[in-house]
Amino acid sequence: METLLRAQDISYGPKRRPRLEDIDLELQPGERLGLLGVNGAGKSTLMQVLAGVLAPTRGEVFVLGQPLRLAPPLLRRHIGFLPQRVPAYPELSVTENLNWAGRLRGLQRQALKTAIDDALQQVQLGSVAARLAGSLSAGMAQRLGLAQAVLHHPDILILDEPTAGLDPLQTQQIRELLRQLSTERSLILSTHLLEDVQLLCSSVILLDSGRKTAQHAVTSETDLLAHFRHRADTDGMGAGA
Repeated sequence: METLLRAQDISYGPKRRPRLEDIDLELQPGERLGLLGVNGAGKSTLMQVLAGVLAPTRGEVFVLGQPLRLAPPLLRRHIGFLPQRVPAYPELSVTENLNWAGRLRGLQRQALKTAIDDALQQVQLGSVAARLAGSLSAGMAQRLGLAQAVLHHPDILILDEPTAGLDPLQTQQIRELLRQLSTERSLILSTHLLEDVQLLCSSVILLDSGRKTAQHAVTSETDLLAHFRHRADTDGMGAGA
C-alpha cells in the first residue's frame, strides 16, 4: 500500500532558531493522524509545509512518492488544506467562494457545478449557499472552509486547528463532520486539544518547540497528557535552577 504523504527531515527557519527541526512523518491510506502541541509548538508551520504553502528550509515532502517541490500544482491536487483562517471573501456568497476556489483548482463548467453541489451536500451547507460568507457563524464559516478543502476530491485532508474558536455545540458538529469526511480520505489534523485527538485520530505525533518528541497509536489507554505533565515538570525544574 503506497504512502500518501511523507515528510523527511523537515526543518524550517534560520539554523540558529528554527521553527521546525528534523521532523519525519508518514500518512498511510485510511489513517487519521493528529499533530498535538501547545500554542507555539510549530503545528501551523508544519501544516503549511505539508500542504505546499511553505517550502521547507531543509528536507523534502513527498506526495504519492513524488517530491512536492518538483510539481506542486499537480501534486497539490491530492491535498485539501484548511488553514486556521478560512480563506473566504466575506462580500461573496458561499457558492461564489466555492466557485472561486474551484477555478483555482482547475475545475470548469459542469465539473465545477457538480463539485460545488457535492461539497455543499458533504458539509451540510446547502441551506445557506446564497448567504454572504461574512454573515456566517463561526461554525458555518468552518464548514465553508471544509467545503473548499474537499471541493476537488483530494485523497488527503490537512486541517489546521479545525475546532479552534468554536462553541461546544459547533465543536461537536464539526467533529462529527470530520468523522464523516475521513471515511473516504486520509486526514492530518493539528490541534492543542486532547479531545480532538482522542475522538478523531488513529495516531498522534507530539510536537514541542518545533521538534517531534513522540508518536503513538491512539487508544483508550493512551495517556497524552503525560507528555505535557513531563514538559511542565522539566520547565519548572529549569526555572528554579
